[in-house]
Amino acid sequence: MLTRRDVMSTHGAEACPVQCTELEDDFAPSKLGTKEYWEDAYNRELQTYKDIGDVGEIWFGEESMDRVIRWMEAQNIPENAAILDIGTGNGMFLVELAKHGFSNLTGIDYSKAAVELTVNILEEEGLKNVQIQVEDFLNPSTELKGFDVCIDKGTFDAISLSPEDREEAKKLYVNSLKTVMQPEGFFIITSCNWTKEQLLQIFKPGFELVRELPTPRFQFGGVTGNSVTALVFKRID
Repeated sequence: MLTRRDVMSTHGAEACPVQCTELEDDFAPSKLGTKEYWEDAYNRELQTYKDIGDVGEIWFGEESMDRVIRWMEAQNIPENAAILDIGTGNGMFLVELAKHGFSNLTGIDYSKAAVELTVNILEEEGLKNVQIQVEDFLNPSTELKGFDVCIDKGTFDAISLSPEDREEAKKLYVNSLKTVMQPEGFFIITSCNWTKEQLLQIFKPGFELVRELPTPRFQFGGVTGNSVTALVFKRID
């Protein structure tokens, strides 16, 4: 059966960094859902950056960052709004946000190598005021709170592939999101593993949909659909 991830790879849409095998109602466990996999991956990217200065992959491509920032600017999100990048990876989204004038930025990742890579890139870009720290978002520190905007590009996708209790992990993610966000704050998620309808169900407790952001579309067998889902939620309780 052709899945939406297969269509993405064959039709040149935005690259999905967390591809998976679809089951009846869920996804098969994968090494992509383990901390060890991402620690190894970012150790390689860190070494590559030190060797040749390559920052590595931008998840979902530059357009994925641009669409989120365009929405934020259209909504007049203040430049000093507290913004959290969940699973920051190489930190390139933080760099792009800073270039657009946002000044109260925090990035977290449970991979120490990813955080070290981000620190190196931020230093190279001259961005000294961006906060970056090692955090497991499913068990966040008590200091991680008060954010007006939280952004996720692929991190929830990876968590959904955990070989352990994925249902519990998804619940922990939603609870952590509630904990770290301000009331009426915005959560912006980009996913290639979940449809709009599935994400609405997952984040139904405590969040309401504000906007679906336009993403690339594919056509196969006379059926048109989205290869990537990008939604904006508001924290409501």
